Amino acid sequence: MNKVSSINNEINWKQVEQDYYMFCVRRQPMVIVRGKGSRVWDQNGKEYLDFVAGWAVNNVGHSNDEVAKEISNQANTLLQTSNQFYTVPQLKLAQILIDNCCMDKIFFANSGAEANEGAIKLARKFGKKNLGGAYEVITAENSFHGRTLTTWAATGKPHTEDPFHPLPTGFVHVEYNNIEAIKKATSKNTAAIMIEPVQGEGGVNIPDKSYLKAVREWCNEKGILLIFDEVQTGMGRLGTLFGYQSFGVEPDVITLAKGLGGGVPIGALLAKNFASVLEPGDHGSTFGGNALACAAAHASTKYLLENNVVADVEKSSEYLHAKLSKLQAANNDIIEIRGMGLLFAIQFSSEISADVIDSCNKLGLLLNGVRPDAIRLMPPLTISISEIDEAIEKLEKGIQQVLKAKD
Repeated sequence: MNKVSSINNEINWKQVEQDYYMFCVRRQPMVIVRGKGSRVWDQNGKEYLDFVAGWAVNNVGHSNDEVAKEISNQANTLLQTSNQFYTVPQLKLAQILIDNCCMDKIFFANSGAEANEGAIKLARKFGKKNLGGAYEVITAENSFHGRTLTTWAATGKPHTEDPFHPLPTGFVHVEYNNIEAIKKATSKNTAAIMIEPVQGEGGVNIPDKSYLKAVREWCNEKGILLIFDEVQTGMGRLGTLFGYQSFGVEPDVITLAKGLGGGVPIGALLAKNFASVLEPGDHGSTFGGNALACAAAHASTKYLLENNVVADVEKSSEYLHAKLSKLQAANNDIIEIRGMGLLFAIQFSSEISADVIDSCNKLGLLLNGVRPDAIRLMPPLTISISEIDEAIEKLEKGIQQVLKAKD
């Protein structure tokens, strides 16, 4: 153990958090200090196979060599300058993303919530310019679009006892995977429909094949914008670089974040030319599109494309799905496996998610509790077949331990 690791091991970081950090998240009981590939290590040197990946962030693995190299090079060249100047990393990233999707223009933010805020502003201006002042955005129940005040209002969760009232208005929530609900909710005030191709935070909910196509046709008929929130589904997570490509449906606007930066915070708002209505003064960001984040994101995107990572997701997905299905067949407490690409959920018959996560933590496997009765798996896209086998073995043992303790 080196000197830095020794010092880290001696400090009670959990107490430091309790003393200094706002209690905004319920943490797992380990202090992660290092990561490489699909694995992380805690303060005490314990190794874990990571099937959380920073909430679908570490798509190219922890501390990817190519990304780390570009971060180091950029940090020694230029970290940040005002967006009143051109910067090469920003424009290189814009080019590689636009060249590989159906969009025409891009704006960089610092997170998924910021990207979605930008999309909502864009939709409102589009409505004002082209739809007689329409301003409402239809979103889905069980959706998740962020935790800023506006994106929280857009998120399709019950807000009746929300402590942040009054919330911004202009959002209509409808049942996901129900085109008739969208049609019924559409009015002369509707400017856009904003949905996730697959709901991640809502429990890994995958729509019928016809749903997104029907939404696209409805938007065409009404002349309103179709916005895909691809903060979680973008950058290879579903087995295509962008989630819309997995469904064969082109939106008018896309938002990205999470896996875009290879572990570095960045968000993006992409739009087709006709929808790119924002002008100087309408929107902006001090740190959005900074040189460091863009260099990291460019390296991560380039790595995905040049190393066939996205193409390999389909093979990994089929293998993981087969393993999970076999686990379900042998366990009556697992009632459903939902998944696409490398985004899966295991649905239990009872609220045992927290216990399963705790058990798997001790076995060296990190998972995410997406609901009290469901866990979410979202490993790095670079996960190997042998690592999937290892994870399934730990998961099976963890579930057995929980069920045995219940008997």
